[in-house]
Amino acid sequence: MSDDTKSASSRNPITCTGISTIFRLPSRGEIQACWELCRLHNNMGFWVIWAPTVWSISMVYHAQQEIKAITAIGRIAAYIPLCLGIKSLIMTIDDILDSDIDRLVIRTKLRPLPREAISIERAWLFFSLQTIFGLCLAFKFLSTAASLMISMTVWPLYIIYPTCKRWTSFAPVVLGVMFKVGVFMGWADLTIDGSISWNILTPVYLSACLWTITYETVYQHEDKLDDARIGINSLALLLGKYTKVACSFTAIGFILLLSYGGALNDQGPIFFSTVLLAAIILIPKLLSTNLDHPFECQQFFLRSRSVGLVIVIGFVVDAVYHRVANGIPL
Repeated sequence: MSDDTKSASSRNPITCTGISTIFRLPSRGEIQACWELCRLHNNMGFWVIWAPTVWSISMVYHAQQEIKAITAIGRIAAYIPLCLGIKSLIMTIDDILDSDIDRLVIRTKLRPLPREAISIERAWLFFSLQTIFGLCLAFKFLSTAASLMISMTVWPLYIIYPTCKRWTSFAPVVLGVMFKVGVFMGWADLTIDGSISWNILTPVYLSACLWTITYETVYQHEDKLDDARIGINSLALLLGKYTKVACSFTAIGFILLLSYGGALNDQGPIFFSTVLLAAIILIPKLLSTNLDHPFECQQFFLRSRSVGLVIVIGFVVDAVYHRVANGIPL
């Protein structure tokens, strides 16, 4: 055997070992780490993606009398795995790209990658598998080409968003644009005639983006001391003591634009009553939250689920009541 052959043979086992290490079956600890990467122990991200999508499905059900309730319910159910998949995918890539920062932040230093419960290579492999599975879900459950195309417009943001805090203070804006695209997808997925009422949906979409900016900016105050120490940008640091003033404007804009979109869609009193209830849940809590107290910032963020679901109830009940009151078959 030549020296070159011996040299190659001595290198190959190392290479093969490295590859086999990446592609081996996961250990119990790695399965737990993947569960945490997906945030399956905390599904706030799911609720704030799924709720606006249900708003949209309920709106088109209200607007187009030919749509059957069972069809709308089927679409709402189909978006549960889709939105869980989107949330999980974003959380995983966020942890991968932020692993160096997470090690320096008190709240995140015990996440799987900082504590080395899984290697970065294995995390990338997990992300790749999620991407493949997510694409399969999208092609299986999205019923129209329009909804698929709308979803594809924000796919690049899945990668861009986790890097935002390194070069801009406006990550909550990008998050809102990315998370709330379901406002358009839900309508496109269910519409009978293939039309999308952009004039109605655009105010609702913008309202959902303002809602995201509101809760995410307050949430950023939880890490503001660490962010300032390590040089990370955030809207919380940019606004500082003016956070409540700015977030009050975004919260009010959220309520007004949502109401405007509902009015354009001929929503009734039930819907507007629940929007008012959402405002009562959101705005007083915003004003009373101590932005220097991380726990209070977290509690405000967690209240977002209640806000979104109250509006879901408003849209759904209003649409059903409208049909019953006017003798329209469900």
